[in-house]
Amino acid sequence: MAREIAEDVLAPEAAGVDGDHRWPDKGMAALRSQLGGLVVPVESGGMGHALLAVAQVGEATGRACASTSICFGMHLVGSAVIAAKASPRHRLHYLEPIAAGDHLTTLALSEPGTGAEFWLPQTRMERVEGDRLRLTGAKSFVTNAGHADSYVLSTLAAGPGKPPGQFSCTVVDATTAGLEWGPSWQGFGMRGNASRGLELRGAEIPGWCLLGEEGDEIWYVFNVVAPYFLMAMAGTYLGLAAAALEEARSHLLRGKGARAGRSAAGQPVVQHRLGTMWARVERTRRLVYHAAAEAEMGGPEALPALASAKAEVAEAAEATVNDALTLAGGIGYGERSPLHRMLRDARAAHVMSPVTDLLRVWTGRALLGESLLEG
Repeated sequence: MAREIAEDVLAPEAAGVDGDHRWPDKGMAALRSQLGGLVVPVESGGMGHALLAVAQVGEATGRACASTSICFGMHLVGSAVIAAKASPRHRLHYLEPIAAGDHLTTLALSEPGTGAEFWLPQTRMERVEGDRLRLTGAKSFVTNAGHADSYVLSTLAAGPGKPPGQFSCTVVDATTAGLEWGPSWQGFGMRGNASRGLELRGAEIPGWCLLGEEGDEIWYVFNVVAPYFLMAMAGTYLGLAAAALEEARSHLLRGKGARAGRSAAGQPVVQHRLGTMWARVERTRRLVYHAAAEAEMGGPEALPALASAKAEVAEAAEATVNDALTLAGGIGYGERSPLHRMLRDARAAHVMSPVTDLLRVWTGRALLGESLLEG
């Protein structure tokens, strides 16, 4: 289904989404209607899949349009967070509509003052009269901003008697009063993800919108958010790398047909470069899928594999697009070439938190039995 939607809907829209800096409404509508409940439990009407499916779907959609793939990936991550400790009201109000294709959710974790440390929110959550929660603070780089039906937020509990650093997760409906969106972020790449800042000016939500228990946010981040986010990212940029490889191969095959005996495809140096590209993409794919399967099983290599998967994909995508540009020459370097978009989109893989350098540190700490968050 993901491949069909990618080929029929996402690919024809990709250049326009990028060129017009517009949110991919057609692609998102198709994905939401057919695969919106991918990670929603079967008992809530969903498909009941987990990390491996997220990576595979991300690869299929990332081949066609990285912006759309990330937008849908953030919906899947948000869905997984809601489902992790869902109450009956969460299932009725969020999971069942998500599974039916009628509800789009997304993450709102990053904040202006926390940088890459998205697990340390400063947004304040206070209990007020009538078993309600009041949220005050700011979020940044919210994907699907202004288009989602709900937002999964991280908060810091505040008030008399609250222990310091008690972080919690909530879900907030888009119709909640007190949500104020900032201007659209204009990126070098990933131009269709509708990323905006969000001000929470005393927004009040029902108490049942708390996800899990107060103080559960760190559990959510490392048991749900990070694994699903890393696989959504890894799948997307794996698809982008595979698309760049295929673009280079197709270019060389077209040249081979036009200039028999004198084409670039007949040159050993070109063959060597293309072979190296294929091996890079394929070994990265194996790491991504191994990481997903290992994490689903709770295996001992889950943490270093998940962290390394996104880091390796970021490097593979950037290097593969650069190699494809070298092989395609002036045609690939043209502004209308899909490689133009792929190069800009690929660079975002390094800067989307957790950034590549941090993931390398996490991998080393995991291998040495050290806490990820120390230092």
